[in-house]
Amino acid sequence: MPSLARVKRSVPTNVDRSETTGRSASTDWSAYATAYDLLSEHNPEYQALLRDFEGFLATIKTPQLIYDIGGGTGNYTEIAARACPDSEIRFVEPDAGMIRSARSKLAAHGNIKHDTFALEDIDAPGTADLIICVHALYAMPAQEQRLGDLYRLLRPGGWLYLVDLGRYMNVADWRRYLFSNLKKEHGLVGALRIFWQGREIAKQNKTILKAQKKGVYWTHTEAEIALAATAAGFKILRQEAVYRGYSDLLVCQAKP
Repeated sequence: MPSLARVKRSVPTNVDRSETTGRSASTDWSAYATAYDLLSEHNPEYQALLRDFEGFLATIKTPQLIYDIGGGTGNYTEIAARACPDSEIRFVEPDAGMIRSARSKLAAHGNIKHDTFALEDIDAPGTADLIICVHALYAMPAQEQRLGDLYRLLRPGGWLYLVDLGRYMNVADWRRYLFSNLKKEHGLVGALRIFWQGREIAKQNKTILKAQKKGVYWTHTEAEIALAATAAGFKILRQEAVYRGYSDLLVCQAKP
């Protein structure tokens, strides 16, 4: 299931804020964090995304400044910190449970600064060489404006590695997929044990689906997210549907 860290979890501009208040649209991200890494370790699709990001880093010049926006429990920052030990990394995650898990995981790396800012409140225009934003944009308010904020933070020619959940979260489909893989790897008893330990994930994913259907969380096609990215000024160098077709991956550059 997706990495669902969020920056300023709120409602988009087309939803009445009086109906959905606070930073979370009923999704308890701190509760999500308690079991997130457990299931991510056993999710082949999630591991494939991590490998893709690691491969991407090997193809670009070492960034001086990296932002991980909505960094969740820190898995992408951990890869960046290992691959780019001389880079300055800004890990941005407002949820207390998520950032607590990330701080513990990333404690051995001295090149990471942790922030709890909302994306639009980061005042560092034109400084980042690379921005990572994985499964976070869809839960932010006003996604077109947030893409503009990502563009604003990048120096000319800087990179955006973007993965976003675009289609409805089919919890039953993911449950079948994960259980099948767990059963192959750990047997029936082991699969049942891991599923029980990670039961909070399924609970929170159901609330995500409800928020998607209400229009609180952004859903999009491949064409729609590409249009939004180019409208913000980005040049898309690679795009593909990932995560069993639920998400879109875009590798972009800010125009020089």
